Amino acid sequence: MAQVAYCGLGVMGAPMARHLAQAGHEVRVHNRTASKMHDLASIAVVTPCSSPQDAARGADIVMLCVGNDDDVRSVVFGEHGVVHGLSRGAVVVDHTTTSADLSREVSRRLAEIGVDFVDAPVSGGQAGAENGTLTVMCGSDSAGAFDKVAPVIDAYAKSCVLLGSAGSGQLAKMVNQICIAGVLEGLAEGLNFAVAAGLDAHAVVDVISKGAAQSWQMENRGHTMIDGKFDFGFAVEWMKKDLSYALSEAARLGAPVPLAAEVLSFYEELMNAGDSRSDTSSLVRRYRR
Repeated sequence: MAQVAYCGLGVMGAPMARHLAQAGHEVRVHNRTASKMHDLASIAVVTPCSSPQDAARGADIVMLCVGNDDDVRSVVFGEHGVVHGLSRGAVVVDHTTTSADLSREVSRRLAEIGVDFVDAPVSGGQAGAENGTLTVMCGSDSAGAFDKVAPVIDAYAKSCVLLGSAGSGQLAKMVNQICIAGVLEGLAEGLNFAVAAGLDAHAVVDVISKGAAQSWQMENRGHTMIDGKFDFGFAVEWMKKDLSYALSEAARLGAPVPLAAEVLSFYEELMNAGDSRSDTSSLVRRYRR
């Protein structure tokens, strides 16, 4: 069992920290909104801490799942960041979806103080976090660090794979989001076509999901898209952030991603229409206004 610090108890972080505690790890937690720490402490054996620094004190592994690049820098390197509580030999695991450059920067800066780093963005959404079935894509400059944290990550993951050096996990997450964006846009167009053709769209989803068009998005979002239900799941504003990172990296690499760029513009339309917190499957709303 490990001594683990977990910073960031949102819809993903809280259930991940809960799974760690239920697996028997000693878990110290920090969140800017203190009530979330106490809510978690009411259902799991975790110790609320006043700052990331306090949470990291004595930890073998420090995990975080926050908002964006700036949030990661603040939690790790800020005035009361985890670096001020870390011991040499500890490992920092970042489950936040960020830019690959940020992961490389954090890895380099932590190495200077004898701390290893693993960038480990996840896929599977809130349901995956709640059920402990996340897919975790990892990058690290230390294979030993990955070997140390993988058995701990198993508490909430069905798959955890090291894909290369620091930043590789974030690059794989970008591939994930590019693929999801294309699938969701195709699904939105197809369902709109089914309705326009006078078909029973629910029956269409039921039958084509048994064939080559099958996807996780179709099986989990097809019927709710038809019914216009979007008050759950992975928010539009989060996908916009993720795709923005992907497009920036694609431009740097010279790798064209025209469909992802177009879908990003569609998500920007939805945000401007007030749908920032709707599930990403709300792309279908573009065809219903």
